[in-house]
Amino acid sequence: MTTTLKILTDSSIQLTQEEKENYDITIIPLSVEINGHSYVDGEEISREELVDQLRQGNIPKTSQPAVGRFVEAYDSLGADGSEVIAIMMSDVLSGTCETAKTAASMTDTKVTVINSKATDRGLAFQVLAAAKDIAAGKSVDDIIAHCKDIHQRTTTDVLIDNLDCLVAGGRVSKMAGMLTKLINLKVIVRLRENSLDMYSKGRSRKLFLKHAKEIAERHLSNPIKSMSLSNVGTDSDFLKKLADTILPEGSNIRPLEALTSPIIMTHTGLNAVGIITLAEKAEPASNK
Repeated sequence: MTTTLKILTDSSIQLTQEEKENYDITIIPLSVEINGHSYVDGEEISREELVDQLRQGNIPKTSQPAVGRFVEAYDSLGADGSEVIAIMMSDVLSGTCETAKTAASMTDTKVTVINSKATDRGLAFQVLAAAKDIAAGKSVDDIIAHCKDIHQRTTTDVLIDNLDCLVAGGRVSKMAGMLTKLINLKVIVRLRENSLDMYSKGRSRKLFLKHAKEIAERHLSNPIKSMSLSNVGTDSDFLKKLADTILPEGSNIRPLEALTSPIIMTHTGLNAVGIITLAEKAEPASNK
């Protein structure tokens, strides 16, 4: 008898409504705290509401789910004898993956935890592939290998328009934050295997468009299969400029333009854009 496999992930993922309806994916919500009050992502606060809070100058804090919430989900999903594949956001960004592993040792359900080394649409690329693999009858080992392959083909760059949230989160000192405001500094960070690194910086949004050109050039020999422009309330005209710059003329790729999760917004701030690409083949190490 073939064991049924079920997928679990966290709410930093970027899925369309159609994908949520078409695939049976359990999503464990993360939480944000605003002015001392905790809100469960997707249940007590929406992505639009978090953008409104940021526009009001309220910078939230994040917290990962309690171990018990994972255990309850594992127990429920495995009650019929199913196994669970938990594909979680990068351990560089959150302790959620470690919590998922801890909970896996506290349930009778057989659980395989995969550290996606990604988030947002990069996480979705792996989760959706796993869902399709399950439908095709693939094994857990096949799914692990597929997720790893997708990770190696995914690049995540975040265009940060202001440093307020990075300062509030302690990743940039307050003095540095004040100085960079004076010169209107913009930064680009890249999510790598084991770190989140400063990629480049400049004094205007021209930096972002220059970077978009670099992405386009990098993919001339390794075409983009899918792309997301996850953002924090960024104006649609600027998102279109980025897409038009990155994608070749006549491309049939339609980038997903949607608000990112409150968890990511908390770290990146207003008007940030995550450019997340999935290439046909693995990127050279120098590009990762």
